[in-house]
Parts: sequence; structure tokens; C-alpha cells
Amino acid sequence: MAASRLIILGVAVAAAGGAGYVAKNMAASQPVEVVNAGPQEPAVPLTEVLVLASDVPMGASVNGHLSWQAWPKDNVGAGFITRSADPEALDQLKNSLARVAMYSGEPLRRSKLVGDGQSFMSSILPAGKRAVATRIAADTSAGGFILPNDYVDVIMTRRSEAESGGSGYVTETILQNIKVLAIDQAIQEDEEGRRVKVGDTATLELSPQQAEIITVAQQMADRLTLSLRSVADAQQKPDGEADYLVSGNGRRGTIRLIKAGEMTETGARK
Repeated sequence: MAASRLIILGVAVAAAGGAGYVAKNMAASQPVEVVNAGPQEPAVPLTEVLVLASDVPMGASVNGHLSWQAWPKDNVGAGFITRSADPEALDQLKNSLARVAMYSGEPLRRSKLVGDGQSFMSSILPAGKRAVATRIAADTSAGGFILPNDYVDVIMTRRSEAESGGSGYVTETILQNIKVLAIDQAIQEDEEGRRVKVGDTATLELSPQQAEIITVAQQMADRLTLSLRSVADAQQKPDGEADYLVSGNGRRGTIRLIKAGEMTETGARK
């Protein structure tokens, strides 16, 4: 046999022996021991916050719509209700009503609730405001397209005796940019999202002075009409209102007599 073949055969035998040795050592090596360190702490500290489990419309009860949810501690707002600070909140608030519409996943705040036994309408009125109802119909309320939370002007139309002896009508805007709180008993759109609400009564959010103006106007007017305003005008300040209906032109002790739609004033006797 040639010497070269012997050398090649020897190298092959040596390589096979080395491979077998390595494989034997790998098979005999001990498995790495896994140490169970127990549950790992979350990277972000959490706390439980009371949230809405589903959507709740304005005026509806929150009963069955609340649940505790893990929330990052650093993102807990000042008005949030936490389980650590108020563990009985879920039971205590279950009979409350939603002051405004709330949505699934939103953290609950007490300021958005009407407490058990409280009047809903008085709870949603801002401080210093009054809720006053006035009769409406489709032809006096923008064809029925006025909905709760819209803003309107109130227009008064009344008869007036002309100097020539005939009669006519006087029309003027007596209140501007007034918020509609409700149409009949509805305080928001229905659940089907219909954008038309024809009712008999509109409840308006008014100041005490405005409440007096519309009360006098209801006695004087042949018709009160609600004129729908653009949502872009919601923050616009009124240019002027019919203050003369209740101001008495600055005189104290004024008696106003409304007869046949006409108002006269006389000074009260002392």
C-alpha cells in the first residue's frame, strides 16, 4: 500500500475518533439548572382604577357598567377613583346617574355623576342658571331639527296697532345664543342617532334675568320661535337682549300690565 494512502487513512481515523469524543462529552454534559425566581414585578408600577366597562348615555344609571382596571400609577389623574383609596366605590356609586355621556374604557370621575336621590336636571344646571320650559312646535323649532345641547335664538312675534288704525305684527329677537337642555323629556339624541326631534316643550338654560324676559314674552307674544344657531357660535356673547321687558327703564316700583299682547307701565303708588 502506498505511503500516501496510509497517511490519509490515519487522518480519517483520527478525525472520526475526535468527533466521537466530542459527541460523548456533549451527551454527558449536565443540563443547565433553571432557577424559578417566582412572579416578576411589572416594569411599570400599577394600581386599580374604576373605569366604564361600556358606554353610558347622559342620564342613565352606571349600575352594571363599572369595573376595576389596572392603570399605570404615574398616569392616575387627580379625579380618578382608585381601589386602594376607595375600595367600596363600586358598590357606593352603582345607583348614580351619568351627568354627561361617558364611554367604555374611560376612568370614572365623581364630578360626572349625579348622586343617588338627587334631581338630574338641577344637577346638570351650571351655578346661577335656571331651567325654563317654553312651548314649541315643528313650525316654531327649525322644523324639528333642534336637539338637546343645541344653541338657539328666541324670536317673539306679536300684534301691534299701527298709527293708521290698522294692525300689524312686530318681530324681534329677545334672547340670543341660548342652550337647549331638553326637548320634552329627552336630554340627548336617541340611541338610534336620529337627528330630528319634534316635541311640544323645549327646556332652556337661562340666567335669572333671561328667565324673567321669556316669562313676560310668553304672555305678550302671539308666537315664540326658536332659531337654530351654528355650533361655531356656541361661545359667542349675545349682542343684546330684550331687557326692557323686565328692566322698567331703570325705574323702581314699576307695574307692568299686559293686555291683548300689549304691555303698559305705570309707577307703583307708595
